[in-house]
Amino acid sequence: MEEKKNIGKRFMGKVAIVTGSTQGIGFAITQRLGCEGAFIVISSCKQKNVDEAVEKLKAQDAAPHMQKGSSVILVSSIGGYNPHASMPKYGVTKTTLLDLTKALATQMAPDTRVNCIAPVFVPTHFADFITKNKAMMKSIEENTLLNRLGTTEDMASATAFWHLMMLLI
Repeated sequence: MEEKKNIGKRFMGKVAIVTGSTQGIGFAITQRLGCEGAFIVISSCKQKNVDEAVEKLKAQDAAPHMQKGSSVILVSSIGGYNPHASMPKYGVTKTTLLDLTKALATQMAPDTRVNCIAPVFVPTHFADFITKNKAMMKSIEENTLLNRLGTTEDMASATAFWHLMMLLI
């Protein structure tokens, strides 16, 4: 993660509810928003993961409610737009997140803004089967516009950007 001393306090006093926030992209988002002053509510299907993330973050409790002017960011995948035939279950869940984003945006407007980020490929522990295959990694890198893979910090920065835009409106 980038040097923490260069990160502002743009989310001081705000509450961030980050699902899937104990590892990978979700954890990087949690770190970033926490460094910028947000109170963090983290979640996972496994209590052990939550306990470990809380220990890492030294998080504090926060009231889990949405207020006028709040923002929701969902994390999908490019696989939601173009599901890969070898991973149909993954594609379905990511497509569902895209539709959920639209539905929530309609339901929650105008008080809460809902957006979604959809990265191409971010090497995390979920993708070990890809990251351990050098040829596959090279192919993915060569087929991205930036000729590099995204990072969990990139996703955290994109999320912080969307939340910041809400503060400026």
